Amino acid sequence: MTLSEENIRRNARRDPYRDPLTGAGCVGPRFPHPDPASPGKYLFLPQSMASDPEFGEASVSPEKLHRLRLSHDFEYWAATCCHIRDKSSGRLIKFLLNKPQVELLSTLERERRASRPIRIIMLKARQWGGSTLVQMYMAWIQCAVRTNWNSLICAHVKDVAYGIRGIYTTMLDNYPAESWLGAAGSLPAFKVYERSSGIREIHGRGARVTIGSSENSEAVRGADYAMAHLSEVAFWADSDRRSPENFIRAVCGAINRSPLTLIVMESTANGVGNFFHSEWERAERSESDKTPVFVPWYKIDIYRTDLAGRDPDELWGSFDDYERALWTDLGLTLEQILWYHEKRREYPSHGQMRAEYPTFAAEAFANTGHPVFNPDDVERLRPNCSQPVCQGDFAGIVESGPASLSSLRFRQASEGPLRVWSHPVTCPEGRYIVTVDIGGRSFSSDFSVISVFDRRSHPGSLEVVAQWRGHIDHDKLAWKAAAIARWYGEALLVFESNTLETDHTDGDPSQYILNLLAQSYPNLYYRSPGMPGFHTNRATKTTIITHLNSALRDDRLIERDTRALEEMLTYRYYPNGSQGASPGCHDDILITRAIALYIDSVTESYLLSPDDRDFFRHQSAQFAATPSYLRKL
Repeated sequence: MTLSEENIRRNARRDPYRDPLTGAGCVGPRFPHPDPASPGKYLFLPQSMASDPEFGEASVSPEKLHRLRLSHDFEYWAATCCHIRDKSSGRLIKFLLNKPQVELLSTLERERRASRPIRIIMLKARQWGGSTLVQMYMAWIQCAVRTNWNSLICAHVKDVAYGIRGIYTTMLDNYPAESWLGAAGSLPAFKVYERSSGIREIHGRGARVTIGSSENSEAVRGADYAMAHLSEVAFWADSDRRSPENFIRAVCGAINRSPLTLIVMESTANGVGNFFHSEWERAERSESDKTPVFVPWYKIDIYRTDLAGRDPDELWGSFDDYERALWTDLGLTLEQILWYHEKRREYPSHGQMRAEYPTFAAEAFANTGHPVFNPDDVERLRPNCSQPVCQGDFAGIVESGPASLSSLRFRQASEGPLRVWSHPVTCPEGRYIVTVDIGGRSFSSDFSVISVFDRRSHPGSLEVVAQWRGHIDHDKLAWKAAAIARWYGEALLVFESNTLETDHTDGDPSQYILNLLAQSYPNLYYRSPGMPGFHTNRATKTTIITHLNSALRDDRLIERDTRALEEMLTYRYYPNGSQGASPGCHDDILITRAIALYIDSVTESYLLSPDDRDFFRHQSAQFAATPSYLRKL
């Protein structure tokens, strides 16, 4: 089959038939029923109507069937009762669902029909009306399905929440009176509730709609909600005083887990490492109560360009590998790929295009925010990541000291903190580098990380071969690192020494722990005579991070641990010009990579001379005679 013939075939199956008025092709299980208003024709009604006690009488009356159907069939209700404002023309139009909205509705309806609480997290792309669909679905439940069913609309700022409620107001202002299911004498309209500008009551339905924002969580606490639409969560304020996690927990904790309750958390992406990104990843791993919904650009009908007689083979020649994969891997049409190809020309980089029009959810997150590392460079590391060949730890390192190095005993354990991807091999001196990032002792603090790199397995690159990560006292960490380094052929051992240097507030500022370690382990890194370890300051941090960026671009790192990729993707620039891990994220694994790559580039080996070792042995003896100093350790 030629390219042109296959494209014709793909276009032919692009738009399945749907008619919300008859119900043909619409969401959910349906059954045919003679249309009482049009003899000889059929309606396709939701299966739930067949078991409704009112169906028997309503089935032969067009008016009664219409009103009963409103409370069972969302698509019918939307097409007959709802008007929205068209974004392009500004005109009022009937609310007829597009394909992405149908996909979201399928998820909502699957949960509702199963009598499960509806919980969704939605990653939004541009211009498909996800927020509109959510709001109209909530309106349907309040106006046609349940009375006294209160809802909350909460966004990062109040104006956005008011804008979402405006969709609801427009719908009620244009609602056909003959289809209104409110109490006798009521009208389809909002009325002010208790003189509150942020709360409206739906006339005749006993249901309230409350407006809130992440800037003032107190205003929405304690109310009686059955549904919550939480919008642009990735942009919610996150500080010591308030956080999205605490706000959402407070609001949603009050919503019962019962049928027809609903929580939809939605947002466009705003980088990685924030609360919304973490919740999205939890949902994708099926660790959350929420179902993830993402609509990529190619499912939105308007994103296609007519070929206008252009030669398909010529077009194919103009596409790059990414665009050709849209054809081969995703089955898109040439019209869709041509739109993408031409739209890319508006952006300085492909990453910016993918941030606005993501093909996959990961693209939306990775290409937004202000990442330090190019997401494309980071993602090239992923194919080499794998499970370790074994896990465990070194036993016997109970008391810090030379005895820790005299009888190394590696014990395997499925949850051990030491992951090994390649066992040590007999090698010439200088094959391995071990770098140590020193964290805190408590489980709420940063991790300590010991990473091992092979300098010879891939010429010109470093390969991650082992890694220890956990919380431990600093003296024990030093001896554990030395034990791992000795296991890997007396590897060059590099400590990121800032923490050790700031541990001491009196006495000599030198590092007692490392000076003591130098007596038993000969291959420590010294940045200058008398100063063991790599000191990270503003200048050296910029140097090693810049070097890591260059190494990623030039494929000089063979990564094995996906956690390193997560740290790279969540490492960002801040408005004040600094750089670091996003709030709630870590950079301890990343720093060991940055130091190792830099050290590998500037030296083959740092060995102490006999004179140096005598000097540090003398300093260690002096420290040992200072009890007040030792107590601080």
